[in-house]
Amino acid sequence: MSLNSFIEGFILGIGAAVPLGPINVLIMSYALRSYPEAVAIGAGAMSADITYLTLVSLGFIWFMKIKMVSIIFSIAGGVFLLYLAWLIFKDRKKPIKSQKIEKSSIIKNYLKGLSLTLLNPYTVLFWMSVSAYISSKHLDIKLAILGLFSSIVLWISLMPLAIYKSKHLISQKVAESFSIVSSLILAFFALSMVWSRIFR
Repeated sequence: MSLNSFIEGFILGIGAAVPLGPINVLIMSYALRSYPEAVAIGAGAMSADITYLTLVSLGFIWFMKIKMVSIIFSIAGGVFLLYLAWLIFKDRKKPIKSQKIEKSSIIKNYLKGLSLTLLNPYTVLFWMSVSAYISSKHLDIKLAILGLFSSIVLWISLMPLAIYKSKHLISQKVAESFSIVSSLILAFFALSMVWSRIFR
């Protein structure tokens, strides 16, 4: 049962980390220029995940079931996501060669990942579902959560590393096109977030 709890948690973590979403698009975009900054975004997102999982476990996020609260979160998250999309589009012509990494940029990117995930109401719904799944399957909660975050840590560290290490295969023109596509995808996620919560 112990090993099974870890494995099921690990698989749940893959389900949370791998699908293409706003965070993964952000990580991929930044990984072309800076591995530490890309990892910082993932670490920020994971910190938000841990925060929400803790609150779900303690029963402290009942207020997210109130429609108006959910709408406010969606609008705030959508606006912030549009802002991040604009930043990527604005920096699309920046060279992808290695640049000097400043501590402030690591902190800023950590806060981007943290804020974006905290403002996404779907994050709360996901952790509610995870919590219910772990409970219904009678899994060892500590091992399941350990497995879950083990796979997330692997993803946010290895995925940007693969992109960063292969950036020499990507021309500046392709990188610029990737930034444009990324900003459009983020804008789409932003509008979808707001639309689905207000007009559903």
